Amino acid sequence: MPSLFISTPAIKPVQVPSLRSSSLRLLNQQSIYEKALGPRFRELHPLIRERFSLHSGSGLAARGEGIMHSIWYSKLAALPLQIGTYRNIMFPESGTEIPFSIENYAYRDTVGRETVTWVRKFQFPQRVRRFDATMIYSRDRGCIVDYLGNRQHLAVDIKAEPSSEGGIRIRSGSQRFYEGWLGFRFPDSFTGRADVHEWYDEALERFRIEVRVRSPLIGDVFRYEGSFRNTMLVLGSAAPPADVLPLRIERRE
Repeated sequence: MPSLFISTPAIKPVQVPSLRSSSLRLLNQQSIYEKALGPRFRELHPLIRERFSLHSGSGLAARGEGIMHSIWYSKLAALPLQIGTYRNIMFPESGTEIPFSIENYAYRDTVGRETVTWVRKFQFPQRVRRFDATMIYSRDRGCIVDYLGNRQHLAVDIKAEPSSEGGIRIRSGSQRFYEGWLGFRFPDSFTGRADVHEWYDEALERFRIEVRVRSPLIGDVFRYEGSFRNTMLVLGSAAPPADVLPLRIERRE
C-alpha cells in the first residue's frame, strides 16, 4: 500500500495553546461553518465541532485517513465526470474498500476571504483520484460558497445544518460557472444536487461520511460512503502546503 495512507491512532483532540494580549483577537474568530450555522453550531458532536472550527487564526488543520467502503458513478454521466478529472472535480471510477485521505486547511485567500480546503484523494488500484474544493462564507449570498476543482470554475451555494446524529448535513443549491469574462448560472434541470452527511460514530470511534449527487435528468450521478479517523495538526503560523491550494482564485461568488 502506498505510504500516503498511514493508519492513525484513535482521535486525540488537540487543545489550542492559551493566547494573550494581541492574540486574543484570534480567539474571537469564527469558522465559516460557525457563521453559517449560528447558535445551532453547538448542536454538533464535539469532535464534529472540532473539525469544523478551523479558521485562519486557529493555527490548526485537520487530516483524515480511512476507507471508502463504496464508490459508485452512473455510466450515463461518464463523459462529464471524465472531463471533471482535468480539474479535480469528481471522476468516473467505482470500487469498494478504497483507501482515501481528506485534508482541511484554513487560510485567507488573496482576496482576503476566510477559506477552508477540502482535498480528497482516493487510492484506486491503478491510480489516485482527487476531488478538490475550497469553501468560503459569502455575506452577500448569506451562505457558504463551495468552489469545486483546482481552478474554482464552479461556484455552488451550500446550505448547512446539524443532523439528528450530531453531524453536519450539507446540501448544494444554485451553481455558477466562471472563466475569464464568462459567467453564468446553470439551469436547475442541468444542476447536480449534492447531499453530504458527516457525523461521528461513537460505537466505531470513527467519522463517517455519505455523499450523494443527483441530477433531475438521470437520477443518481455519483455516490460514496466511508469512514475515517481524524488527526488535528498544529500548524502555528505555517502556511498550508501548496499541494492543497487552488491554482486559480475566483473573486466572483
